[in-house]
Amino acid sequence: MLIGYARVSKADGSQSLDLQNDALNAAGVPESQIYSDHASGKKDDRPGLEACLKSLRAGDILVVWKLDRLGRSLHHLVKTVAMLTERDVGLKVLTGQGAAIDTTTAAGRLSFGIFAALAEFESELIHERTMAGLQAARARGRTGGRKFALTKAQVRLAQAAMANRDTSVAELCKELKIRPVTLYRYVDPNGNLREYGKRVLEKA
Repeated sequence: MLIGYARVSKADGSQSLDLQNDALNAAGVPESQIYSDHASGKKDDRPGLEACLKSLRAGDILVVWKLDRLGRSLHHLVKTVAMLTERDVGLKVLTGQGAAIDTTTAAGRLSFGIFAALAEFESELIHERTMAGLQAARARGRTGGRKFALTKAQVRLAQAAMANRDTSVAELCKELKIRPVTLYRYVDPNGNLREYGKRVLEKA
């Protein structure tokens, strides 16, 4: 099934979804299968995208007008597509700089692979700078590092809640007192553990 996602940045009515919806319709996405948001791409809380990702099933294809409608950054896009790939969901971009991306084809996967390589390069640079900073801080007698936002019990709760299709991510995050972007560091939209979740549960 083709599932569409559309987004405009402003919620004051000055921007319309019509152009994106028309393009998605022309690409074969039924009107009833288009999810949308009126929100900045930098916002973590996008209920339309949340509902869209939860609705996708193995074999489906997520269709977006432009790549920037979907992600906040290159790194976020790569993580999102990696998550879709794990779930056997394809991604197709209709226009713009990412128009060559269609992860259901070999050529499209190659195009996205270039994006992924750039994101990995960017991530490695950030990691190197962070480690260099920590090493310099230790040399001065200071220690640092990210603390986990969730306890073991909260990770287990998040797992169980996200495995339920009826769960509201906004409500779950409110209960856990975290943001959606933090939640997704620990579990994916289906409740499977991610790196942070595994590290919390492995703690002594």
